[in-house]
Amino acid sequence: MFQPLDRRTFLKAAGVSVALPLLESMSPAIVSAATAAAAPKRMVIICNVLGLYGNSLFPKAPGRDYESTEYLDLIKDHREDFTLFSGFAHEGQTGREPHSCELTWLTSAQGPALGGFRNSISVDQVAADQLGYTTRFPSVVFGSSNTISQSFTSSGVMVPAENRPARMFTKMFLEGKPHQIAREKQNLSDGRSILDTLMSQTESLKRRVSTADKEQLDEYFTAFRSAEQNLSEAQVWSNRPKPSVGEAPEDVRANTDILGRVQLVMDIIPLILQTDTSRVVALKIQDHRAVPEVDGVSDEHHNLSHHGKEPGKIEQLRKIERGLMTCYGSLLSQLKQKKEANGSLLDSSQVLLGSNLGNANAHNSRNLPIMLAGGGYKHGSYVAHDKDKNSPLCNLFVTMLNNMGTGVETESFGQSTGALTW
Repeated sequence: MFQPLDRRTFLKAAGVSVALPLLESMSPAIVSAATAAAAPKRMVIICNVLGLYGNSLFPKAPGRDYESTEYLDLIKDHREDFTLFSGFAHEGQTGREPHSCELTWLTSAQGPALGGFRNSISVDQVAADQLGYTTRFPSVVFGSSNTISQSFTSSGVMVPAENRPARMFTKMFLEGKPHQIAREKQNLSDGRSILDTLMSQTESLKRRVSTADKEQLDEYFTAFRSAEQNLSEAQVWSNRPKPSVGEAPEDVRANTDILGRVQLVMDIIPLILQTDTSRVVALKIQDHRAVPEVDGVSDEHHNLSHHGKEPGKIEQLRKIERGLMTCYGSLLSQLKQKKEANGSLLDSSQVLLGSNLGNANAHNSRNLPIMLAGGGYKHGSYVAHDKDKNSPLCNLFVTMLNNMGTGVETESFGQSTGALTW
């Protein structure tokens, strides 16, 4: 019989600690996987602030038998794992600037950035406040390019986004004195995994846990090494001096590499959830104000989102967005592959992808594209709300908050008129 482990068990070597995923062996009363403690509920929210091209995303007709589209084909392996929505909006989103609705996508506060405007709390921070320090970090907020986020406290203060995944990786998964962590980061740059120094402990741990836990540990260590490798490659490029001849640096993690930056975050999110480091994660895919390093793209993402219906610009925009949809699909795949309790990590993690713009070409913040995956919901449909009289996006937010379990349930949020069912 395996030995119970403390939930806060870490692997330690050379002064550095590495977090472990939640294992069934960490519940002291467990005698078998059948009686394993229920997996915690999680919330992941991803916003692409420059919208998603509707003609490539939305099917012609709603229902379970919808005909797939260009973008949905990229995540066809997860057709039964997500629900696509149209016809959502927040009222009163005309602000000081055309893109001011970015500020209020997670809050629904009206009149963004107008005189006297004060934002309200965002849905992710409502969940974080209620969960508190149940986890090491009540919430984790990422930005793909800068520190401006869509997460706001109850006082209307923005929560800064972390736009350096390597720094967040160190903060979350490594503990130790600064010089000890620096040494391990150097090892990482030299191509050596932190797990290499913990080999004897990992083998000892595997002998103490159940067969299911052994499989989960193997999955986790594989993902951990993969994240290390990706971050190591990014670090190499970030430390490379820029050429003095005026040409753009070949930086695979430069601000121009939108897809590379987004994918790094997608690879870290499963580790955050699996280790119960946090149960609330938000990612803002931002306007990078640069020509993306995507084959066939020669203009800035922002300019392409305002394509004026020009076929050439639309084709370039679709190339970028196909890449982003592929990143989203990779996140779903990773969450689905990781097993815990009586299901997968995706079963207990609701993952929302959407935008504050329904028609980016016209700066229109109605008919928002919204996709919700995982979380234990019944999926597999395209649900179309009235395109002229939109439904409150906040109704979905209420449902998501209630899905988080005891202590987070609520009857209302923002502009909601009730919980959403479908």
